[in-house]
Amino acid sequence: MKLNKRMFLTLALGTVLVGCGGKQEATTAQTETAKVLVKTETAITQTVAQTEEFTANIEPYKKNYITPAVQGVRIDRILVDVGDRVKKGQLLVEMDPTNYNQQRVNLQNAQDTYDRTKKVFEVGGVSQQQLDQAHNNLTLQKEVIANLEKNIKLLSPINGVVTARNDEAGNLFANQPILQVMQIDRLKVTVNISEQFYPVVKLGTPVKVGVDIFPGEEFDGKVTLIYPAMDAATRTFTVEITIPNASERLRPGMFSRSTFNMGNRESVMISDVAVARQAGTAERYAFVEKDGVAERRVVRLGRQVGNLVEVLSGIEAGEKVIVTGLSKLEQGTPVEVQN
Repeated sequence: MKLNKRMFLTLALGTVLVGCGGKQEATTAQTETAKVLVKTETAITQTVAQTEEFTANIEPYKKNYITPAVQGVRIDRILVDVGDRVKKGQLLVEMDPTNYNQQRVNLQNAQDTYDRTKKVFEVGGVSQQQLDQAHNNLTLQKEVIANLEKNIKLLSPINGVVTARNDEAGNLFANQPILQVMQIDRLKVTVNISEQFYPVVKLGTPVKVGVDIFPGEEFDGKVTLIYPAMDAATRTFTVEITIPNASERLRPGMFSRSTFNMGNRESVMISDVAVARQAGTAERYAFVEKDGVAERRVVRLGRQVGNLVEVLSGIEAGEKVIVTGLSKLEQGTPVEVQN
């Protein structure tokens, strides 16, 4: 009976040991199967052009409104129409000359009065004060005539194209300009640039300008004016870009994209498929394989260059970045690399 008990205890202990060994093997197998199979790529260093793009409407190089200084004058003739090309100094509009003609009569009278007064003064017939008064009146009438000439014959101040006609002959001039003239053989674009680039942007800096109606085509421009003060609210400064336009393919009012090259920078680059976005936030992250586990890194990204993306912080060059199986990973997940 005692022998049977000893045999029973031996058998029971053996069973327990076998059972423990089976559990350890099962745990080891589960650990092995818990590893996520991934592929990795090495983060590299690459020279990246620091280009910045700014959008704005194209403007004429110069724009002038053709208008007299005096309201209530009747328009006598308009000598051009929309689309006409005009030269600097060309007569565009003639206003009613009635007042001008009357003032010419007054000028002649003032001239005659001065001439007579001067002759009488020379023989002692009038005082110096009377001669000065006649001279002042003549000078005033000359100024009146000069001013009226500018407002009776309206000339083009630039070489350009008539882009608007707002009145007709016979109407009384009110408030709006009679004509609008633009210079479009050169154009300009005005953009606001972040203050961090102020040391980089100089007069003469080349700029590539593109427009949506000519996809893939770029026009050469250059910086011709840099405003001297910063906008304190937006922390930007204003720049004017001049674009030659002899062919007149570009027109004022077109939407443009101006691209500046702000220099080059050595940057860490990784494959764009390695980057994921945290749901509900703007946070971007990637996983790095380190000692057999996935290490989650929050990354700050820069420019896209082909299928690579610039990493400004979060990953160093030479690290192994996981590019597959991201949806199965979290911080500390065991991984097996199969490249």
